[in-house]
Amino acid sequence: MNKRKALISLSDKTGAVELARDLHAFGIDILSTGGTARLLREANVPVVEIGDYTGFPEILDGRVKTLHPKVHAGILARRDLPEHMQAIAHADIPVIELVVVNLYPFAQTIAKPGCTLEEAIENIDIGGPTMVRAAAKNWQHVAIVTDPADYPALITEMKSANGAISLETRFRLARKAFSHTAAYDGAISNYLTATDINGATSTFPEQINMSFAKLQDLRYGENPHQQAAFYRDLRPVPGALSNYRQLQGKELSYNNIADADAAWECVKTFAGPACVIIKHANPCGVAVAAGTAEAYRRAFKTDPTSAFGGIIAFNRDIDLETAEALSQQFMEVLIAPRIAADAAAALAKKTNVRVLEVPIEDGANLYDSKRVGGGLLVQTPDAMNVQISDMRIVTKKQPSPRQTADLLFAWRVAKFVKSNAIVFCGNGMTLGVGAGQMSRVDSARIASIKAENAGLSLKGSVVASDAFFPFRDGVDVVAKAGATAIIQPGGSVRDEEVIAAADEHGVAMVLTGVRHFRH
Repeated sequence: MNKRKALISLSDKTGAVELARDLHAFGIDILSTGGTARLLREANVPVVEIGDYTGFPEILDGRVKTLHPKVHAGILARRDLPEHMQAIAHADIPVIELVVVNLYPFAQTIAKPGCTLEEAIENIDIGGPTMVRAAAKNWQHVAIVTDPADYPALITEMKSANGAISLETRFRLARKAFSHTAAYDGAISNYLTATDINGATSTFPEQINMSFAKLQDLRYGENPHQQAAFYRDLRPVPGALSNYRQLQGKELSYNNIADADAAWECVKTFAGPACVIIKHANPCGVAVAAGTAEAYRRAFKTDPTSAFGGIIAFNRDIDLETAEALSQQFMEVLIAPRIAADAAAALAKKTNVRVLEVPIEDGANLYDSKRVGGGLLVQTPDAMNVQISDMRIVTKKQPSPRQTADLLFAWRVAKFVKSNAIVFCGNGMTLGVGAGQMSRVDSARIASIKAENAGLSLKGSVVASDAFFPFRDGVDVVAKAGATAIIQPGGSVRDEEVIAAADEHGVAMVLTGVRHFRH
């Protein structure tokens, strides 16, 4: 009756046998349910099945098994209140001091192709969250463990403290447990409020619940008087910046992370070796080449002034030649899938540069979101990459194969430039970028000025515009600067006037039917 008790009921049984053996070695009786009890029994760990403990068998296909006063009173009784202890003693209910529970795999179930509403409902855990919340509420007397990754530290602490678990550890585990059930219920809410009674789903749920875990506190936000932190999706997105591993350099800042994400998302869209240089959220140089060193040199050439103190990203591993070229430039952050050992040694001389490795994998955020006063704007990501088959030639002059390749390249860059965006390109590199102006013609003028300042000729270049030209003046500016082909969405009421301007200048123009506003 006075023997210590732990309740173990797990969906993810990783490490369960080892944990149970260690607990048994402390003289703790193990209570367990169905599959977990069977696993422990097969591993020769003494275990009492929950139905035998409560005197009430599992019923309703396992829907009811732990929902019993002998379980919950043993968890919830406050040991510091005599009336609580007298009540459970009178009912012959022992205390349970450790609860190890994780929940039915709801998120994994609904992620499977063809998952039905019925399957989703059957994977909504009831008894598990109830035990987790009960134990977490009574953290001053009960330890609750929901993550197998916490087993080793728990056992280490117990071994060093004669089987005891500190108040600090119990509180930390309780906070984690409530976060676990909050994320679990949030996933259920997201699914059900986006699903009708027939199982048809919509893109956006009626209520959206987003769960993130803090990776780190930041020194400050966009400005020193603002506080900031960096959070990551509970289920990390493959290939996303949040999976970074920092090899060297100062702590990342809020602006570093925002700009690094822009650089990384842009560079990942290119199939061949590519380099992207970002300054204040805009690409100031992008190039593709046979190797990373040449891609970097060409990207840097676009706008050396703006590249100073920029964020530089590659979609290929960094070798020594590239590292030595980079070492000549002041940069804030360098990102690549991998940094070769000799390249890392060369970069180590620039101690303040933040060097990040991020695996290249296919994956994307489910939503893009932007906080506004009292609300949240939510959209699907802009994952549209135009192909040759999507291009509609509307001028008398047709683009050459070389121009077509450059138009597609320019279009991919323009997607990552703040609107209004105008991007001059040639031979797989940017030549001038005009970003974020209130009028498109001003962006065109700025892009051509940028090229002139960098000593780059725009003769024979191509131009991408992220949205349609509202008037012919933008076409006049880029043609005068030397552009010979233009890619743009089309859709203006003055499209005929704009196309006529292109014909007048002898410029090829293709329409995509897709715009890429980026605010």
